[in-house]
Amino acid sequence: MVAAIEVRDARETDAGALVALWRELTTAGLPSRLPAPPSTAAAEVAVSKHLDDPFGRLLVVELDGDVHGMAYLRRTAVSPLHDDTTVTVEYLHVSDSARRHGLGKALIAEAVAWAEHESCAHLAVVAPAIAREANRFLARLGLGQAGVLRFANTLTVRRRLAAEHAPNLLALLSSRRSAFARRAQLGVISSPAEPESAGK
Repeated sequence: MVAAIEVRDARETDAGALVALWRELTTAGLPSRLPAPPSTAAAEVAVSKHLDDPFGRLLVVELDGDVHGMAYLRRTAVSPLHDDTTVTVEYLHVSDSARRHGLGKALIAEAVAWAEHESCAHLAVVAPAIAREANRFLARLGLGQAGVLRFANTLTVRRRLAAEHAPNLLALLSSRRSAFARRAQLGVISSPAEPESAGK
């Protein structure tokens, strides 16, 4: 009997399954700097925000009616110097118990379909550099490596910068914080742009 696969946008009722998938992501044996799994209640709130987002989609994939995979799609400019847009696939994950049933391909196929619908000429997928199986899978689909995404807590980076003993570095960082605060008070900065996620 052929397994039934369905890809759809996540709903609030999927929060528990999404938290379980996130837990797998953070305990998969690969070096991970991903945030710890959220509570189910927090995930429900987060999922509800994606339902009306024209630039992003949180997908789940079902195998015989049960959620076994997820992916987050974002539509952004391909670079700050181009008008072209791209769909980026982040946090692509299929549970170990449902591997080799085509769920990963189904998620990528939905990403391609959305990119075409939104007239995006490019598709990007974030994957851990040392995840050999995942990278081989993506390479077979024609996706080549374009860079390495690194992720860290801002406090960690600040401490490492300070450890380099660069002249006046701490004073520079402090002055930048003050400048951002002044601009925010003047209404120049409303909110920070969403950063690239890790894979995210």
